[in-house]
Amino acid sequence: MTFLSKRINNLSESQTIKMAKLGRELSAKGIDVINLSFGEPDFFTPKFVKEAANTAVDENYSYYTPVSGYPELRKAVAEKLLRENGLSYSFDQIVVSTGAKQSLANAVMCIVDPGDEVIVPTPYWVSYSEMIKLGEGETVFINATVENNFKITGAQLEAAITPKTKLFMFSSPCNPTGSVYSKEELADLVAVFEKHPNIYIISDEIYEHINFVGKHASIAEFDSIKDRVILINGFSKSYAMTGWRVGYMAANKEIANACDKLQGQITSGSSSIAQRAALAAYQGGLDSVTEMVDEFKKRRDIVYALLKEIPGVNVNLPDGAFYFFPEIKSYFGKTDGTQTINSAEDLSLFLLNEAHVSTVTGEAFGNSDCIRISYAAAEDKLRDAVSRIKAALAKLS
Repeated sequence: MTFLSKRINNLSESQTIKMAKLGRELSAKGIDVINLSFGEPDFFTPKFVKEAANTAVDENYSYYTPVSGYPELRKAVAEKLLRENGLSYSFDQIVVSTGAKQSLANAVMCIVDPGDEVIVPTPYWVSYSEMIKLGEGETVFINATVENNFKITGAQLEAAITPKTKLFMFSSPCNPTGSVYSKEELADLVAVFEKHPNIYIISDEIYEHINFVGKHASIAEFDSIKDRVILINGFSKSYAMTGWRVGYMAANKEIANACDKLQGQITSGSSSIAQRAALAAYQGGLDSVTEMVDEFKKRRDIVYALLKEIPGVNVNLPDGAFYFFPEIKSYFGKTDGTQTINSAEDLSLFLLNEAHVSTVTGEAFGNSDCIRISYAAAEDKLRDAVSRIKAALAKLS
């Protein structure tokens, strides 16, 4: 007999965390595993950010913070949004949380009621569907394909909307595909939302600065729907601050107040030291970010050229983030003589055990024909990893 709730029993394990765990288990046995499964920059937090944290410790920032974050940090976020994105928010429309993941969960819990439908384009970040499940909503998926660079159109969006639709949830730049919506592509979606005034939009922009196509476009830029947009961002990707756990949302005051209320009963304010570090990040400019993005672009181009050389791998050139999401369904049904590949999960496990390269099955992201490969690793590791993948796949026939 189990006394665990149906809620937790129905929740799926994060596949990204699962594959990283399996990779670590092989590494513990002395096997040289190249981990391309985790979505984490392989850079150190900028020195000036770390110095700000040390100063905060010395200055005794060791007490509870306001639930929504220090006012000075929230003001810095509002100033950043105006300066970089042309978006006007007051500081009391900003809620700082323990990572962008909490900001996303807060928004879902404050908007979705049992039976509400939430539209999610696939591929999507693994936790979206599980957050919706926790909110007792119903997820409606719109399938995007590699041929369209994993982006949906306004026509697809319109076809998915029903009287039960309450929320639309997406990311740009996208995890797991690296796809980036242009302002024109967003306008196509906005034209649909304008006809459906009861639908809210969660725009996950955590990879905002890691894009290779120029200025980031946010769906919150469209005045006609801005009041219904919940913009999610944070410091983990742009400033290599994954372990610091600081994210935020910008939304209308009703939603911001609701998320403050919810967070006050769950975690209260995020770490005081991490918030002071985040404040320094936004006050310190983008030089460190630019250097990191330049390196990611170099790696992207290298890995793209290498993946294109592998027979049966259908890959597009992503415009942002640090992922490839190649279609590998041509290998389904093939065998190396001891095991048969019947799914993307089978292929990911085959690559882990045969090539000692950790990837993530596309099934975790809502696409059963692909796998996700992170290129947040050193260039020599990436070249070695793709070489191993190519050699392992050549054994399948």
